[in-house]
Amino acid sequence: PILALPLTGIMLFTVFPILFMILVAFTNYDGAHDGYSNLFTWVGMDNWNSMLFSSGGSDSVSYAFGEILTWTLIWAFFATFTNYFLGMVVALLINKKGIKLKKLWRTVLILTIAVPQFVSLLLINQMLSGSGLLTNIFREFGWIGAGGETFDNVLLARIIIIIVNMWVGVPYTMLICSGLLMNIPEDLYESAKIDGASAFKMFTSITLPYMLFITGPYLLSQFIGNINNFNIIYLLSQGKPSMSLSSMGYGDVGETDILITWIYKMSMEGQTKNYAVACALGVLVFIIIAIFSLISYGRSNAVKNEGDFQ
Repeated sequence: PILALPLTGIMLFTVFPILFMILVAFTNYDGAHDGYSNLFTWVGMDNWNSMLFSSGGSDSVSYAFGEILTWTLIWAFFATFTNYFLGMVVALLINKKGIKLKKLWRTVLILTIAVPQFVSLLLINQMLSGSGLLTNIFREFGWIGAGGETFDNVLLARIIIIIVNMWVGVPYTMLICSGLLMNIPEDLYESAKIDGASAFKMFTSITLPYMLFITGPYLLSQFIGNINNFNIIYLLSQGKPSMSLSSMGYGDVGETDILITWIYKMSMEGQTKNYAVACALGVLVFIIIAIFSLISYGRSNAVKNEGDFQ
């Protein structure tokens, strides 16, 4: 009886929507076949075939899917590990003996957390607009043309997205690493110093293995979260520059879109809302994440060698 209420919530808000999404993926449910003016029908594997095996070269939806999937994985990798290692470095610097005004440095970094993320992203978006401050600076350096915008350059846009993500993400990792660094026994460092180990050797042999062991599940969850990190992409760049697939009914997908923002655009924007293909894409995202999570978590030291640091 005690678990009845949470179990009901899980069924209503998690299990049933997933089952509904899977079923819709096998139909032609879209803006033209909405179940009111024109009924939708079962189409089997057509949605997956059109998305994975369509022909037409760089103008096909399968080409767009491959490009976006590749960028999604690249984005998730850099967004996860840049935040992690930079946050760890900042935590080491602040916690280092002899550093003055430690509380001040922590407070300055925490201020980026105090400001809501969407506010920071929308402000930076304005700075990167056609007449924005950063865009004018990039024009001065010759990185973009006289009449162009920052997000017209694919490489520049992707680099900026990763850098902005570091700005909003490093403070979180710094706080986590600061707490963990205080738990490493000082005896380990004292013994290493007696043996003549350098600071770099102590970091690679003591600090880093301990941090990776403790934060292994956290790293996995961050990587998965970045695959589905809607805010940083949509609020900052809206996926620009465009791939011009909107006329094909697959949404105005862009070069900096990731899979989750493409799903949103395909199902919520434009005249032709392609719910069925969006659901099929959602199922693929679920499969990719599930396989990666099971393999990575099962092979992590946090699971295999649970008692090593006890």
